[in-house]
Amino acid sequence: MTAEPADPRTGDTGHARHGAGAGRAGRWAPGAHILWRYRANGAGHPHICRPVTVVRDTPELLAVWMAPGTVCVKPQLADGTPVHLEPLATRYTKPRTTARSRWSGTGVLKLASPGRPWSVWLFWDHGWCFKNFYVNLEEPRLRWAGGVDSEDHFLDIAVFPDGRWEWRDEDEFAQAQRAGLMDPAQAARVRAAGRQAVAEIRAWGSPFADGWEHWRPDPRWPVPRLPEDWDRAPSPRDGEAPHREGLP
Repeated sequence: MTAEPADPRTGDTGHARHGAGAGRAGRWAPGAHILWRYRANGAGHPHICRPVTVVRDTPELLAVWMAPGTVCVKPQLADGTPVHLEPLATRYTKPRTTARSRWSGTGVLKLASPGRPWSVWLFWDHGWCFKNFYVNLEEPRLRWAGGVDSEDHFLDIAVFPDGRWEWRDEDEFAQAQRAGLMDPAQAARVRAAGRQAVAEIRAWGSPFADGWEHWRPDPRWPVPRLPEDWDRAPSPRDGEAPHREGLP
């Protein structure tokens, strides 16, 4: 697999609708706008929503771009405290709500292979200086008319350009188990998925060796808008029901 050209000719008119642009095989066309969502752990409703632009959508890979300045939805405590500022002991037990916020960092390229219990994100510093890959362990994604849904599994892996890697958020992973958001069986599956991801990192195959760090977004792409119904239930598209990636 090779990265998309530096200036892909997507044919995007600047008026893409969320979920629009699906091809004959139910794939989204480059330039289409979709939603990348995460359900609240232990619940069925989304509490994270990020409007993104499709870069590539094939049976082997879904690649999307979250542009700088994108208005997203994120969880916060009911009293307005940002989640990351709440002490770990009460971070997952206090009441929560959601809030809209604008992505303030550089953009993020997200890569997901069907059926894999993780996605790989690419981060850059300003000036397109590649910073690192980030393996986000998560539930295999549910595809639906407006995008993809998943559930975050707390544990992550940072991967650096020279092949070094390190576990991230092990404290949150442990606390989520203590708070009852993940039972021992699920925690074991997440650890096993993490070990599988580490094996692929060490082998330095796809997507790490595919040149995605040299990819650049089409400058004509507008920043996707957050729809008012960002938290709507997953709906069918093109006559097919929402389904897990990699499954019929």
